[in-house]
Amino acid sequence: MKFTAMNFAKSIVFAFIALFLSLSVWAKGPTSLGMIAARDLPVEARETLVLIKRGGPFPYARDGVVFKNYEGILPKEKRGYYHEYTVKTPGVRHRGARRIISGGMPQQKQEYFYTDDHYVSFKRIRE
Repeated sequence: MKFTAMNFAKSIVFAFIALFLSLSVWAKGPTSLGMIAARDLPVEARETLVLIKRGGPFPYARDGVVFKNYEGILPKEKRGYYHEYTVKTPGVRHRGARRIISGGMPQQKQEYFYTDDHYVSFKRIRE
């Protein structure tokens, strides 16, 4: 096959189309959230949820810090809306990958999200 300007242009167009399609497949947003019933959470996550609602005490120093939603998976809210809490992982000596993210103001109706893969995906907790 002879290299021509037309073949080159076709290759560039094809590359951009492929890139666009791959980005749309990997795009994340609020629509990618799954759901999980609170009763279906691991026991450690249910315990963490109780602590969050009670206001502590929390076992990890970073529990309650602002979660900034850099991944953009959770619904977009103002900074400070979300807070993260560690869910203990049996057999792990560090914080592990499991978290519950709370959204809203404490002592008011809050929404909760669970991740077991360190913010790669989230499930809205249905109570």
